[in-house]
Amino acid sequence: MKRIESTQNALVKHWKKLVTMRKEREKTGEFLIEGFHLVEEALKNKDQIIQLIVREGVDLPLLWSIDNVMIIEVTDTVAKEIAETETSQGVFAHCKQLNVTENDMQNWNKVLLVDAVQDPGNVGTMIRTADAAGIDAVILGKGSADAYNPKTVRAAQGSHFHIPVVRGDLLEWVDQLQDKGVPVYGTALDDAIGYTDVEKSDAFAVIMGNEGSGIHPQLLDKTDQNVIIPILGQAESLNVAVATGILLYQFIKK
Repeated sequence: MKRIESTQNALVKHWKKLVTMRKEREKTGEFLIEGFHLVEEALKNKDQIIQLIVREGVDLPLLWSIDNVMIIEVTDTVAKEIAETETSQGVFAHCKQLNVTENDMQNWNKVLLVDAVQDPGNVGTMIRTADAAGIDAVILGKGSADAYNPKTVRAAQGSHFHIPVVRGDLLEWVDQLQDKGVPVYGTALDDAIGYTDVEKSDAFAVIMGNEGSGIHPQLLDKTDQNVIIPILGQAESLNVAVATGILLYQFIKK
């Protein structure tokens, strides 16, 4: 087992950048996860793990399958340097982002499109919800929180290892989906039908918009149908991640 003791080590500096800099994550196609639960989910997709990082004195669960996985032990000081949470569990994984091919994209028929949702916690919860609902992929449009921001990853609870999450131009994606017969639904107040009036389907795309301003008008102009979730009480609106869950489970054909 390799051991690193200095925060000046080049690898430690790289890990730190993966935690703090979106540019580094995008340039390298890598990210860092923290905590027993996330690392356990990553181990189900070992080909995405570059190495496990374990703080000295921390024992890994005996049931974990860690054959052929590189493990690096680090000092408490190094662990604090790369930790994103206040009370770190002392276990991390340096991972590769999921590789998605053009061929994979051709087979996506149930898609969540995210338009400028800025809060990483909401984006992570939306990814997790899409995963739970059996959606094929999540597309993050311009202005959305980074899929691999540590807060996004934590909120998704391991779903990054189960469902493709890619960045893309949502206008282009709507065209591509409609060209192959996938209906695209927006969420809006005007020209909308009740969400329960949509037929359940094996193919659909749902656009969820910015927490404050909603979906960009150019996108709404392209949708096949816009839907609305009625507010039955006195709340002004629904949280975007909660609304996502309601719609995905309503639309999906059991």
